[in-house]
Amino acid sequence: MSDAAQAMDRMYRRQRHLYDASRKFYLLGRDRAIAELAVPPGGAVLEIGCGTGRNLVRIARTYPEAACHGIDVSSAMLETAAGSVSRAGLEPRIRLARGDATNFDPEALFGRGRFDRIVISYALSMIPPWERVLAEAAGHLAPGGELHVVDFGGQAGLPWPVCALLNRWLAAFSVTPRATLPQAVARVASAAGGRAQVRQRFRGYCVHAVIAR
Repeated sequence: MSDAAQAMDRMYRRQRHLYDASRKFYLLGRDRAIAELAVPPGGAVLEIGCGTGRNLVRIARTYPEAACHGIDVSSAMLETAAGSVSRAGLEPRIRLARGDATNFDPEALFGRGRFDRIVISYALSMIPPWERVLAEAAGHLAPGGELHVVDFGGQAGLPWPVCALLNRWLAAFSVTPRATLPQAVARVASAAGGRAQVRQRFRGYCVHAVIAR
């Protein structure tokens, strides 16, 4: 097991049971990003850093013709995700696998190498080599595919005391907002021969970025 996997398992061994109930108050923009995925009929979706499976369940319900897949480096989170998928009755449509977001082989994990939509929701802010994750994800897009990223933003429109309090609190959970996410998205999109779109939401509290191939 990698150091990253061990760290995530330690962090979420207990937190995972309360994760969805607590995070819904501050992981803003996730549902709007899901609503804007516009998965093509019969399309394949991959969530990188799928955590408890909360987003995958919502995606599967929103796009009933989509084949959904999720990877996470934490076996503890995957255990919780499997339970969420089972309770939702979506086991035939959602496949889960353990994988490192910086380097994974979806062909080996799922028998599929490309995806019409890839989602990364509030995971880059927890992964130190986060730019590698962006490049890795973009490399698994099918022609015409889109990578959707929602995560903490640079907070430019928020009052300084609010930013200071928020960042101090996030640091307690090993979360670091990626202030240069828009620039990184543009670089990855250019390298992949695609185009980038970045929208700041809630006065910069979060960013919804899209790389379209």
